[in-house]
Amino acid sequence: MNRTLLRAYHALPGPVRSAAASLHGFRLRRWRYGPETESLVAQALERERWSPSRWAAWQEERLGLLLARAVSSVPYYRDLWNARRRHGDKASPEILGNWPILSKEQVRANPQAFIADDCNVREMYHDHTSGTSGTPLDLWWTPATVREWYALFEARVRRWHHVSRHDRWAILGGQLVVPVGRQRPPYGVWNAGLNQLYLSAYHLSPESVQWYLDALAGSRIRYLIGYGSALDTLAHLALEGGHPAPKMAVAITNAEPLLDLQRVRIQRAFGCAARETYGMAEIVTAASECAEGGLHLWPEVGVLEVVGRSTDDDGRGAFVCTGLLNDGMPLIRYAVGDRGAVSHESCSCGRTLPMLASVDGRNDDVLRTRGGRSVGRLDPVFKAALHVREAQVIQESLDLIRVRVVPAQGFGESDREMIVDGLRLRLGDVQIIVEEAAAIPRTANGKLRAVISNLPSEV
Repeated sequence: MNRTLLRAYHALPGPVRSAAASLHGFRLRRWRYGPETESLVAQALERERWSPSRWAAWQEERLGLLLARAVSSVPYYRDLWNARRRHGDKASPEILGNWPILSKEQVRANPQAFIADDCNVREMYHDHTSGTSGTPLDLWWTPATVREWYALFEARVRRWHHVSRHDRWAILGGQLVVPVGRQRPPYGVWNAGLNQLYLSAYHLSPESVQWYLDALAGSRIRYLIGYGSALDTLAHLALEGGHPAPKMAVAITNAEPLLDLQRVRIQRAFGCAARETYGMAEIVTAASECAEGGLHLWPEVGVLEVVGRSTDDDGRGAFVCTGLLNDGMPLIRYAVGDRGAVSHESCSCGRTLPMLASVDGRNDDVLRTRGGRSVGRLDPVFKAALHVREAQVIQESLDLIRVRVVPAQGFGESDREMIVDGLRLRLGDVQIIVEEAAAIPRTANGKLRAVISNLPSEV
């Protein structure tokens, strides 16, 4: 939404804002769901039991078609391969490893160059995302891609936890549904088009928490979706303030890695499981957590490569992904900016979908040691026993780590010592400064970056 429309929307009375949100919701519902949705959901659920060899054959066929289409019908890739051939490059575009890694900056510079010749952007779904870094990215999805994606979400997120899009649900996110400077409720809008209560993540405070809990109860909300840090803040404020929270069927987190400490508090507050998802607006890979705790990849969405893996780091590396779902704007060997590892274990849930062993966060959110090791996913340092509401770890240099903590009741010297000891176990003998803060700053779209590295990229 552009600034003029956003200002006009914020000037509306609360009920009229909800009406505007509902109109938008009905538009989104027409894009996302149709008469084929239930069939697509059923097919997705059936594929969860496929053998690894069947999945490999399926992906190989889809990938071959996508690469051929990209070379012949997508301007950016056609120009790329024509230039390579003019310079005598004999590499075959049929082999994925022969394609260069694609950066976000290359897509951002000319996004419409990635649109296939037979697609019209006026007939595609346009998504404008700021991403974690706050830099904008324009993406277009074909109508079929939108329906297939939301059918997968319905199958692998909602149905796994016995809820559906027809239930009343709430999202706690970074959209500016009410003005940031607003000092009194309401702090959200009802979206009738999606059966959704959209709650602002920007207005959570000890003074406002009761309004949020009352809104959840009054709207008869069955399940929650939102940033892990935002759901954790709501849970913590409810627990610390002694405010009973309505019980939920499940709490589903997105956009950020879910930390163990956050999971425990969300589950305590809402009396339900907290389950993690992984994905991005570029829809080149995706994963969701089952009831047994396995973070299962969705092979229909894309091919995942883990590059730059270190044998000292349990196979962790940078995620490079090739999207299979959106042939209208294919992204091939796209560096999503995240790090993690693939699991080679099977899950006790019985599904044969592959799994992620870990998602450690962004490449630039990984700490580095003097010995050259990369250290990510630091949530074990911030265990449930700590009296900490939330924290952020900042690497200022190879020898200096600054930790901002928002203390909970009971925070003291023993908590500081546990944080310092936990980080030194992972990083070695470095200086660690623990600072108390009233709040941790969010990114432009309301996300919490739990780890920040200020080292130059060549270090």
